[in-house]
Amino acid sequence: MVTVTRLDGTVVVLNAELIESIEAVPDTVITLVNHRKVVVRESPAVVVERVLAYQRAVRQPDPAAPGVAGDGTGAARADDPASEER
Repeated sequence: MVTVTRLDGTVVVLNAELIESIEAVPDTVITLVNHRKVVVRESPAVVVERVLAYQRAVRQPDPAAPGVAGDGTGAARADDPASEER
């Protein structure tokens, strides 16, 4: 989810996965996949950075979570069938 501000100052939280395009005409217009448009104060570059930050946050595993690949322990998850001994 990304937080943006409409021209009237209203704060809106958008589902970043539903953003189809972002354009400056000259205001920033965000078009969603359902063709709804949201005109916001933020520049396209700011909106893109917020979308990328959201995507990084949801797609990267939490390294502090136990049994998650990349946690540095080398431990397999207990619910991972590939980790069962044969």
